[in-house]
Amino acid sequence: MAEKHLIKKYANRKLYDTNTSRYITLNGISELVREGYDIEVVDRDTGADLTPLILSQIVLGEEKRGRARANGESPSADRGSALLDYVRRTLNVPAQLVGNEVERRRGDIEELIESAIEHALAQLSLPSRREVERLSEKVEALSRRVDRTTGTRTRSTRKSATPTRTRKAAARRST
Repeated sequence: MAEKHLIKKYANRKLYDTNTSRYITLNGISELVREGYDIEVVDRDTGADLTPLILSQIVLGEEKRGRARANGESPSADRGSALLDYVRRTLNVPAQLVGNEVERRRGDIEELIESAIEHALAQLSLPSRREVERLSEKVEALSRRVDRTTGTRTRSTRKSATPTRTRKAAARRST
């Protein structure tokens, strides 16, 4: 396994390599990666992992320099592709972890919201959607039983009935 260089980023944007006890530039970090060293860049104050950010800055710088050379293949092209491969490996793993974590937490949040809504409805003594659906099913079942018992057909609770006012108005018009 390659030696790991821990690099601390200070508030003044300086980068400090703890292995060599010296300040280092983005180009210096790029050289370390090309030479096969693993690097980890952390914020000195918070300890936050800044490796993906720093590697992105390095790749951007490499791209700018690559365009400036324009078609002139140099021996450093192989080293540049090694750097790019390292960056891809480093950046892809956290992206997969983040994607999985987001999906898991989204499910947790949905369950939490559903639970909170049910709790609020219970506190307000209001039925939930599931309770209303269950009651509607029970009314339908009772309606069918009444129909079978009396031999008549009662109106389904699911169909819209003519409002009472409309029936009264129609009765007044006919008289």
